[in-house]
Amino acid sequence: MEEYNSVNLYKIKRLLKELGNVAGRGTELISLYVPPRRPVYDVINQLRDEYGTASNIKSDQTRTHVQDALTHIMQRLRLFKQFSDTGIIIFCGYVPSEDNPVDEEMKYYEIVPPRPVLTYLYRCDDHFHIDILKSLLREEELVGVISVDTSEAGFGIISGDRSETVEVITSGVGSKHRQGGQSARRFERIRENEINDFFHRVADHAKSIFVDQYTIKSLIISGPGMTKEDFYKTDYLDYRLKQAVIGLVDTGYAGEEGIRETLERGESLIENLRLVKEKRLIERFMIETTKRDGLAVYGLNPSLKAIKTGNADLILISEDLDIYRIEATCKSCGYQAEKYSSESQLYQEKIQTNQSVCPNCGKSVWSIKVEDVVDYISDLAGQIGAKVEIISSKSEPGVMFKSFGGIGVILRYRQNGINS
Repeated sequence: MEEYNSVNLYKIKRLLKELGNVAGRGTELISLYVPPRRPVYDVINQLRDEYGTASNIKSDQTRTHVQDALTHIMQRLRLFKQFSDTGIIIFCGYVPSEDNPVDEEMKYYEIVPPRPVLTYLYRCDDHFHIDILKSLLREEELVGVISVDTSEAGFGIISGDRSETVEVITSGVGSKHRQGGQSARRFERIRENEINDFFHRVADHAKSIFVDQYTIKSLIISGPGMTKEDFYKTDYLDYRLKQAVIGLVDTGYAGEEGIRETLERGESLIENLRLVKEKRLIERFMIETTKRDGLAVYGLNPSLKAIKTGNADLILISEDLDIYRIEATCKSCGYQAEKYSSESQLYQEKIQTNQSVCPNCGKSVWSIKVEDVVDYISDLAGQIGAKVEIISSKSEPGVMFKSFGGIGVILRYRQNGINS
């Protein structure tokens, strides 16, 4: 999934949200999952059989809608010679119209998944079956982190574009200072036993979290001093976790702070994860913003100005930017205007646009197009050869980037007035 374009992933996630809210008026919504090596003609033949079976549906409307959807899917599949290396996913059916919920309209969604579809599936239901697609978006490469010293241990998960502290436990181990009345050797044995018991607890928690709950593929052990080495070299860990260890990382702290520090100091161990790639992108952006003549702008209007003038090299967009572009075209004279709105304000903005008067011809007959600003910017970027990266809002760097308006551009050259 690392090679899969972040914009495409964003669009699929957005589509999943839309599909999850769709409900049909009958069992007439078709979900089709096709593995990569399935012959196209074989799928079409099976759908033709389903078309014949649909003739037995008692409801005239449901029968017509199912057969219409099957016909549309088969027409689309005839355009294929073979499917992609990951197969294809199709959702099709009649859903309530956005303009008038009383009416229904045919919707067709065709998705090339980021990972291969493993089994063929055809379902006709009152909702789209999206769970399989959700599973194909989940990050496979889960990395566990144990950040430990003699006072506490933190357990974290690094997955794709996010990191999470799952649990922190304290040791109860006494300090190195000997209590009054105890011999040095006796005190040392007591402390060694306490550390031994604590390490056994750490290992038990690690097994519960990283084997039973998350099933990690790699494990990093971090912490200050030699404690992590003592924990790793002695046979405390479950053998599956010990085999999964990819490195030990020196940190100044253990626990939750130690996990955060592990992401910094152990970056080379996890450099293929999306989280690290996004962190480097944001670091590059931040360096440019702090320079006196840095090649970076941020905010919607300065970013759009850079893109439209062809001066954008890299465009960073927060995944929850929540901005839509409204393009209004006068049906009378062709005059065009654009404005930008959040999703919650879209309905009101469309009403206001429809009621407004064209400044060119004085009439009020508009054709309105609404699109996610990510789609709009992606199209513009393609025209000028700029790269677009969608930044997660779950990571610390992603949260920091949102404070810059959730959109920024690294420029190709410095341009006067670009920040206005």
